[in-house]
Amino acid sequence: MLEVSFEKKFGSFALKSSFCCDKEVLGILGPSGCGKSLTLKCIAGLFPPDRGIIKLDGREFFNSEKKINIPSRNRNIGFVFQNYALFPHLTVYDNIAYGIKDLDKSKRHEKVMDFIKKMQLTGCEKKYPSQLSGGQQQRTALARTLIKEPSLLLLDEPFSAIDTHVKSMLKAELLEIIKKYQGTVLFITHDIEEAYEMCDKILIMNGGQCIQRGDKRDVIKSPVNLDSARITGCKNFFDVDIVGERKGYNLLQHNGLLIYANKNNKTLKEKMTAGIRQHDIKLLKEAEGDMNTFECEIVDVIEGISYSTVFLRCKDLLLQAEISNFKYSEYENGKAFFYISPEDIFVVSKE
Repeated sequence: MLEVSFEKKFGSFALKSSFCCDKEVLGILGPSGCGKSLTLKCIAGLFPPDRGIIKLDGREFFNSEKKINIPSRNRNIGFVFQNYALFPHLTVYDNIAYGIKDLDKSKRHEKVMDFIKKMQLTGCEKKYPSQLSGGQQQRTALARTLIKEPSLLLLDEPFSAIDTHVKSMLKAELLEIIKKYQGTVLFITHDIEEAYEMCDKILIMNGGQCIQRGDKRDVIKSPVNLDSARITGCKNFFDVDIVGERKGYNLLQHNGLLIYANKNNKTLKEKMTAGIRQHDIKLLKEAEGDMNTFECEIVDVIEGISYSTVFLRCKDLLLQAEISNFKYSEYENGKAFFYISPEDIFVVSKE
């Protein structure tokens, strides 16, 4: 188990990082400059925290009170950087072999060739990083890291330098590699879709703080505050009054609209903020039932390949909906209805 609880001041930026994870893929999600990469660098031993502890499987890498600070080279942590940090003057073979240069020559060769085969790099052994595709560079960096059999794997935005048209293929390849690794993986990203696809659990960071951690489905369904909701991609927010309970749901009110919302065990105040994710809005030509079905006007459409972003006006609300196979001509004069399941509405504090 990885146990992290430390503070680090870097110029005017103050980082307070505290979380645990055990043999899972934990996505660390947050905007640029929130402390994601600095957290990984402190865990790896590249920067010492000012105070706190970092412990892996009972072994203390850092403990400010005990004055323990194990050098990075002795932590047995694998770190794949954003730009892969391959040695430009070394071939694929030599880059991978660099991680086990202390092994005797015959064992080293056998192990390197095994990883070249595993990572589908056969035929690239004598190529230099500049001669490789982005995917080949990524697999070389992973091979160099995994060949050392690290106790912990750190991935710092591994797809940030990859072209969009090859990214999906590389995600599938990396998922297969991670499954076989069977250890703890920390995966940094600022993309919620990427975090959801690649990770088991998600840790949200903002302003140097860890603000939410949990199963990825729970983090999406029940954000703890507005920052968490925004960072995980929600675009629709509006103020509501909590007016009671009905039919097993919380009953919310906004400008005369009565809205049923899931009870998510939060302590509710009289005034809260409700959130609805774009993909949870169902657009209708006619009203279906009376619970959470509202008349609206289609005011704008941004057409996309897999879905269109449809802007809906309902009284004073302007909502974004992601609708597949949208055809404006099916809605007379832009008039429509939309439905939201009570299970898909969350409420958070206004602060």
